Amino acid sequence: MSVSAEPVLPALFVDVPAVVPNVIVDLRYAGPNNFVGVRVDGYEAERALLTRPAAEAAARVAEGLARQGLVLKLLDCYRPTRAVAHFARWAADTNDLGTKADFYPDHDKPELFDLGYIAGRSSHSRGSTLDLTLAHASDGTELDMGTPFDLFSERSWPASLAVTDAQRDNRRLLAAAMTDAGFEPFLMEWWHFTLKGEPFPDTYFDAPIR
Repeated sequence: MSVSAEPVLPALFVDVPAVVPNVIVDLRYAGPNNFVGVRVDGYEAERALLTRPAAEAAARVAEGLARQGLVLKLLDCYRPTRAVAHFARWAADTNDLGTKADFYPDHDKPELFDLGYIAGRSSHSRGSTLDLTLAHASDGTELDMGTPFDLFSERSWPASLAVTDAQRDNRRLLAAAMTDAGFEPFLMEWWHFTLKGEPFPDTYFDAPIR
C-alpha cells in the first residue's frame, strides 16, 4: 500500500461527464449538504473524477439504463486522502452534533468508524469507487431508494427489510446494472460500488479536486 502525495493525478484519471453521457453530478462533499456539514477538504471544485476504466464501465451502465429512461447521478467519485482525514477530525469532535439527526440518528460518532460506515482509508482515494443513485432522464428526479445518501444506518444496507418492496426493487436495479458492468457492491451502503480489477488497488491519492 502506498499513499501518493503527487500534486496531480495520473493521466489515467478522467472527468466522468466526458465519458458518461447525460450523467448528473451532485458531489455532496463539494458543498455543505453532507454529514460533516461543510465543504470537505480536497473538494475545491465539483468535478467528478475516476480512472478511465471505472468511467468507461459506468458508461456501459448508463447506456443500458438509458433504455429505461434513467440516468446516473453521481454523489461522490475520487476522494483525496485529505478528505478522509477531515472525516476523522470531525468524528473526534464529539461536541459537533449538528448533522446527527439527518445522517447518523442511530449511532454515536465514534461508532461510525468502528462499525465501518466511515473508513480510515477509503477505496474512493484509489479512483475507481463511486457513490451514485438513479434518476429519471425526463426531469432529474431520483428514484426512491428508501434512505438518502450517507444515512449511516442499517436501513441503508442494500438487503435491509426496513424499506418497502418498491424501494428494494430500485436498489436491486442499480446493483444489477453496476455488477453486470464489473463493479462490486458494498454490503452497508446501497450507493457504493468499486470496480473489480481497478488499476490502482494499492495506491491512495491525495491530489485535491480542482
